[in-house]
Amino acid sequence: MRWNLLSRSRRPTLAPADWTRALEYSRYARALAAAERRRLRALVEAFLRAKTFDGPAGFSPTATMRAVVALKACLPVLHLGLEWYDEWSEIVVYPGDFRVQDEFTDEIGVVHRETRDLCGQSMDRGPMVLSWQSIEDERAAPDRDVVIHECAHKLDILNGDANGFPPLHSGISAAAWTGAFAPAFERFVAAVDSGADTALDPYAATDPAEFFAVTSETFFTEPGIVHADFPAVYAQLAAWYRQDPLARLGSAR
Repeated sequence: MRWNLLSRSRRPTLAPADWTRALEYSRYARALAAAERRRLRALVEAFLRAKTFDGPAGFSPTATMRAVVALKACLPVLHLGLEWYDEWSEIVVYPGDFRVQDEFTDEIGVVHRETRDLCGQSMDRGPMVLSWQSIEDERAAPDRDVVIHECAHKLDILNGDANGFPPLHSGISAAAWTGAFAPAFERFVAAVDSGADTALDPYAATDPAEFFAVTSETFFTEPGIVHADFPAVYAQLAAWYRQDPLARLGSAR
């Protein structure tokens, strides 16, 4: 990615109209109690002051786009604090999906290179990259949220590699976390491999990091899916994020 071709937006304030518009993109945000909604707005304003928003040459994220991304990004840390995002400062918004060149080494040491089209990407200590078109398309797919998904990756890597094991709070044991996530992931992979229809996005079967990211985004969008299929995972996510979306939103539609 050639950063010299990016156009940078000024760090904005949050206009009332942009806040109202941003709420339209999150059913969960609209369901929050008044006090939590005020807390969320304060976090969004702080997020907008702390982060820079860029776009590819010829494209600049609008104030509404920035507000939507900020609102979605702040939902996971609503009761954790914005300091959980201190390790990164830049968000790149493309108008549509973007192309990346990936390189990886297989188990026998052979280096492979591939080109992929992505709708979101989180770089270790680097920017979070998003497709605005995907954010728009998700309004017709209410269990999806690429912003929350990528934020979950950012939280996951705070203590090392992305592996579905973020830094745990006091009172959450590693044994309980692993005891919930490991068997749930194995069962889900088996279901996907068998060709079974799954309520959770099959992309969660990719690896434990993606399972954590997908269950996190679904936790905030259609929590009934996670609660019904993986109740132990739901309990761990509720303890970790210090939120209970099911109490706000109810079961999956």
